[in-house]
Order: sequence, then structure tokens, then C-alpha cells
Amino acid sequence: MIYKKIGVLLFLIAISILNAGAVNTLKDQKAVTIHTPEITMAIDYAGKASITSLIVNGQKVIDNPDGVFTFLKIKGVTYSSLHLISAPVLTRTNGEWKLSGIKYGDNKLTINETWTFTKTGNAIKWGIQRTLSKPVKVEEADLPVFNFASMDTWEGAYQGYGGLAWFYLFNEKLCTYGVHTWLSDFWNSKTGNGLRIAVDAPGKQVAMKYSRTDNDELAYSVTVSDKDMGFKLDSGTNRRRFLRKRTDVWAPFTMQAGSSYQSLTLSYFNFNDRYGRGKIVGINGKQVSAVLNTIARIGVIDSLHFGGNSWATPYGPICLHEQYIGQLGLGINDPKYLNGYKSCLDYYCAHAIKSDGRVYPRWAYTNEDAMSGKFNQYGFYEAQWGILMDSNPDIVTNVAELYDMTGDKKWVASHRLDCEKALDWILNRDSNGNGLVEMMTNSQEEKKSSDWIDIIWASYENAFVNAKLYHALVLWADIERQLNNTAKATYYQNFAAKLKASFNKSTKDGGFWDEEKGCYVHWIDKSGAVHGTNMVTPVNFMAIAYGICDDESRKKIILDAIEDQMEREKLFFWPICMTSYASGEGNGWQFPFPAYENGDLFLSWGSIAVRAYASYKPELAVKYVKNVLNQYSKDGLAFQRYGRVKQDGLGDDILSGNSLTIVGLYQAIYGINPLYNRFYLDPHITPELAGTELKYNFRNDHLTINLDSNSYSVSNKKFKVICDNNFGFNVIGNELSYFNGNGATATLQVTTDDRLTLKINNWSIVKKEWQQIVTRPSAKPLTYHIKLLKPNTAYTIAVNGKAWREIRSDANGDIVFSSQTSGVADMISIDNKK
Repeated sequence: MIYKKIGVLLFLIAISILNAGAVNTLKDQKAVTIHTPEITMAIDYAGKASITSLIVNGQKVIDNPDGVFTFLKIKGVTYSSLHLISAPVLTRTNGEWKLSGIKYGDNKLTINETWTFTKTGNAIKWGIQRTLSKPVKVEEADLPVFNFASMDTWEGAYQGYGGLAWFYLFNEKLCTYGVHTWLSDFWNSKTGNGLRIAVDAPGKQVAMKYSRTDNDELAYSVTVSDKDMGFKLDSGTNRRRFLRKRTDVWAPFTMQAGSSYQSLTLSYFNFNDRYGRGKIVGINGKQVSAVLNTIARIGVIDSLHFGGNSWATPYGPICLHEQYIGQLGLGINDPKYLNGYKSCLDYYCAHAIKSDGRVYPRWAYTNEDAMSGKFNQYGFYEAQWGILMDSNPDIVTNVAELYDMTGDKKWVASHRLDCEKALDWILNRDSNGNGLVEMMTNSQEEKKSSDWIDIIWASYENAFVNAKLYHALVLWADIERQLNNTAKATYYQNFAAKLKASFNKSTKDGGFWDEEKGCYVHWIDKSGAVHGTNMVTPVNFMAIAYGICDDESRKKIILDAIEDQMEREKLFFWPICMTSYASGEGNGWQFPFPAYENGDLFLSWGSIAVRAYASYKPELAVKYVKNVLNQYSKDGLAFQRYGRVKQDGLGDDILSGNSLTIVGLYQAIYGINPLYNRFYLDPHITPELAGTELKYNFRNDHLTINLDSNSYSVSNKKFKVICDNNFGFNVIGNELSYFNGNGATATLQVTTDDRLTLKINNWSIVKKEWQQIVTRPSAKPLTYHIKLLKPNTAYTIAVNGKAWREIRSDANGDIVFSSQTSGVADMISIDNKK
């Protein structure tokens, strides 16, 4: 009878569980497993609450009784969901698993949590409702902490602002890195697996911490708080995000009494699908991807601190006098980086620009590099080496180039006054009216620097700073024009023209061109003494890349001379100068040549070097791209610089600028140039690169770029343009825009509901001709809008060689017409009737 009663009872329980919509209290079962197609999660609630197993696409990334749990440390006492006051209860209602009664603490403090798990598509959403019995000052809050199986489980984690926790740099136990972000994309390029953990905490701030534990596991912690987390070591002069031999990166903070809510959404992604680059031909595509996916990002120290020096650097400097931080985004090609850098530049404009327009050139974890008393409460400072003037044009360049990548006109307009202030401050340094701005020092004898090469004593009229200023002026004048500020646009444009003219004058006439040495010099003292005649490569490459030097014979002299010496010395990369600075021109310990800034190899100048060679001899640019990738295969480019004699890695830092040669490959060889109103393609590929097919994210439109010899194309899922030279491409809804050459105005726009391919055969002044294929043509005709024709002029439109109709352009030189297509390869041409 007893067995029969038990059987009936079990039967009734089973019926109850199966009953649709019922709420079930699973009192005896102490574990539950939740599945999605790519994620399996096991939860243990036998006297505790923890996720003991997590499997991502078949890979067990957590397998630990203490795998994932919540944890508070208060006055040295640890409270966690691994040690509960009472047994939790699991219920399930319509696809939601609820674990309630997760109570831990003591007689002074009670933390009560309820965990809910729901499947949302292929993701698992984990909600945590938490109640504190009283307010407490918390020394550490891991809410929760994930203990991944090993440091090798993931190669790194991308943050919500585009930064990277790269575990390659966690090269000893108890390394810890803390950042302010709501998102971590963990990835492994070898398995192809990715795990996104996104946190939502309404009304709260979210921070994350990554630690290498004593037993070589990866501990990943989420903290939610009322305001941004402070740093444990911060005493007003220490802002360190990365610690060694300790894990307590965050400062204590107060958690209020009462209830709060947060959720974590776990989802799988395929690393190659999300971060892959396409088919790269002629060079090692895996290495290209690896450099851009890792090294390019490591100068992003935190959500509001983007620079070139890695967060693992001992004192973590950010150089605001680096004009290529925005340009890194072109190669990184991640909207999170671009949006994150917008927020960063908002922060810089608010806190790094002084009231008079001077831009502090640096920020660091500490003030040890600062000029005495020349720093502010936010950590920005003047460097001890001198007033580094290039920070003023560089912040403008970064704003302008980021605008080109995002097309966010409202954002760039919000920084118009900031950029004008920064430019006007430095333009006022032209006391003699020759268009060349002057440094704060008049002579090298003052032993102070004025630019990025910060222990070379460049003074008075400095070609390095003036080249950067020219670039900023050209970019910003165009933006002022877009913002309808014609007066400022004209002012900056005219100043740039005067600067360029003076820059190109012979040193005998007060300019920077040294006819005898065949190069642009570094600087000229107020006395007229000429310095830096040693082919300083950034100066000469910038002069060519930025369009200051448009004399083809000079370009040839410079680029051939550099390559001849590179061949003689068998250097894998361009050094900062080809021969020695003269005695007294720099800090003494750099002599005898070569040493540090007097002759070593700094990879951060790779993009302008590639750009300088791309239109002259692209095969030389590709040669050095390959050299850099080969060096990456040997040492991961994990250095500040390379020595001139042994070409060995030197310095205690790894710079994101080490990726810039590969960024230059993208921009100048592949020709990828996102601009404010179009995607501009201007390739300089060599025959060995033909057949390359790149994937590129342009404002969340996923483009495919095909690069063949004398045939290039850009396409998305709906439209494709094929052309044999440079062109612009843009799509808004059902409208395709084609831009001829580097023109900023669309010369052909086609509106259609159908899929359309255009092959541009001719776009001369006399004749416009294109071939078009419409896939699955609809009943609706295509609408064409052709611009920049002769105003009020008669034109003949022909289809497949037969005159179709005559039409007259309007006063603006525009023609608009509609036409049905046959769906085959129609050839359309427009000729001036006369």
C-alpha cells in the first residue's frame, strides 16, 4: 500500500509539472540546466547559489563548483552566494526560472537576492534583484564574478566603448585591469567562439574587472554602483587602471539600503563572422586581422581615455599630441570604438583644453612626467620635456577624422568652438606673419622640446608641428564650410595656403626645404640657424602625405633617398631619422647615434610612410607592410620601439601605434576612406594583392570591397558599383549615390526598390556611360538624378546604343528622369547634344 501511495503521489507531481502555465516549486531538485542552441548553463542551489558550468558552442568555459556567484567584502569580511543563511527555492513559470531566497550576510547585514533566468532568442538573460538591509561601505563587490577555466579560455574581451582587455599582457599571476563599461565580448580566434556579456543596471553605473588568479584562472567581475567607480590607489595623483600583484583595483564605495535590479545577457557570437576581415590576398590575412583586432586597440585605457600607449604601461601616458588616434578607428572598424572615441573627445574638449585654448598634451596614471605645477585635477598636464605644441592641431585632426568616419554632423558641430579655440591659440603664435607658427622656445640651447619627438630640442619654427597644423587646417576649413561658417573656413584655408608656401621655401629663404640635403629640415631657430637636416622621416613623410609637398621631383628625391639607405642598412622599418642629429640638438644620452629618438625605429609613423609611398611606388609600401607582419609573427610587436643596430624590441611599453602600418595598408593601399557623406575608395594595389575581398562596416552598412587589377567595386546587400578608378559610394534607403573620383557631390543617384549593379564605363565631361543590371526587376521604373552637368544644356540619353530621349539640364546642371529596365545588362549613356 505504501508503494502504491508513493506511486500515485509521484504521478500527481508529474501531472502538475507538465500542466501548462503552472508554477512549480522544485523543492528536492538542487540543480537545473538551461539550454539555448549555443549556450548551456548549469545552476547549483544546494545550500548556495552559483553557476557551476557554462558551455559555449560546445566549449566548456566554466566547470567549477564556485564558477559564477555574487560576492561582497565589507570590513575584511566576505559575504557571498556560496554560503547562504537559508536554502533558496527554484520555481519555473512559462519559460522563466526563478531562484529566490538567496540570502547571505550575518546578524548585522542581510543581502537578499532573487535570480531569474529567461531565454530570449538564442541568449540567456540573468536578472538579479538585490535588497540590502542597511547601507554599507563595500571594499569589493563582484556582482557577479565569473571564474573561467583558465587564462587561455579567451584571448581577450572587447569592451562596450571599443577597448580591449588583452590577456596576452596578463603575463604574471595577480594582474588586474579595471574599466568602466557595460559590455564584454570575450573571444578566442583559434576556436572561433565568442561570448557576449551585456549588463543593464537602470540608474546605476557599471564597471568590470579582469584578473589573473593565483591558480591561473581568469576571474571576470561586474560591479554596479550609484556613480563611476574610483580607483583604490587614487590619492589625487594616481589613476592606475592596471595593477600587478594585486586585484583590488576599485576604491571602497557605499551601497545604499533597499532594492536594486541588474541583468546580464549572455549570448554567443562567431568571432570570424563578427570580427573577420574577408579574403586578403598577397599578404598574411590572419596577421592583418590579429594586429587590427588587438594591438590597434590597446591604447584605449578606459571609456574616456583613448591614446597610443597601452594600459599595461607602468605610468600609462596618453599623448593628446598624436593625430592618428581617430585614424586607428579606420583599421579597427568597430562602431563601438568610434562611438567610444566620440565620448572620449567630448571629455578631452571639456577638460584638456584650457580657457585660453592651449591643449594639454598628456594624461597619465601619475604626475611623474608632468612639468612642475602644470597639471589639472583630471590628470592632464604639460610634459616635463617642454611645451609640446602639436597637441593643439592634433585634437582638431582627431575630431575632424572621427567625424569623417561617423558622419555625425551634430556631434562635430558641438565641438566647433573647441576646435576654433585650439586652432586660434596656435595660429596666434605666428608673430612674423609668414604662416609658420612659432614654438615657446627660440633656440635649442634652451634644451626644451616642442613636439612628439620629445627629447630633441626643436624650437621656434618647427616643421614637425607646422606639418600637423597644415593637415588640421585643411580638414577643419572644410568642416567650417559644411557648418556654413564661410568666414572661418576662408581664414583657415588662407592660413594653410600661406603655411604651405613658406614651408616649401628653401632654407636660404626662411623655409624648410634643404636643397643640399634633399629633405625638409626639422626646425629653424630664431637666429636663423637650421637644425635637423638628417632626414627626419615623420617630417618628410607628413609633408608628402598631407599634400604640403606637391613637387613630384622633391617627392622622388626624398622617397628614393630613404629607400636607398633602407636597403643599405637592411632595416625592416623606417627609423625616426636616417642619420644623426647634430651634437646639442637633443638630450645627450641619445648620442652617439643611433639611440632612442636619435635613430631608432618607431612603428607609430607607419601610416603616413605607407601613404607617402602609396601613390609613388606602392610596391615599396607593401614591402614594409609585409616586414611589419613578419616581425609580428616573431614577437607580437610587443615593444615601444626597435633598436637601429640589432632591430631588437626595446622599451617597457607596447604601443597601439605599432599597428599603424597596417592601418596605412587599409587606407592608402586598399584605399578605404570613410568620409562624412560617402565611402570613398582610392586603391593603390599591387598585382600580388589583386583578388582581395574585404568586409567593411560603414555606419552599420556591411560592405564588400573587391580589389582587382584596374577593377574595383563596393557593394552592400542591395547595391553594387564597379569602377576602374577611385570613386565614392553611399546608400540611404532605396537610393544609391555614385561620386566620381574624389568629388564630394554625388554625380549619379539612382532610386529603386530592386537590387542594382552599376558598372561605370565613362564619366568624362563629354560623356557619361554606365552599364546596369537590375535583379528581379519590379514594375516600378528607376529614377535617375545626374548632377554637375552644364547648366541649361540639351543632352541625349541613349539606351543600349539607341537614342531614347532628349532632356535639358536645369540651372544647377541637374537632370532627373525615370526609366523602366529590361533586367538585362542595359547600357545607358548621356551625351551633350551638340
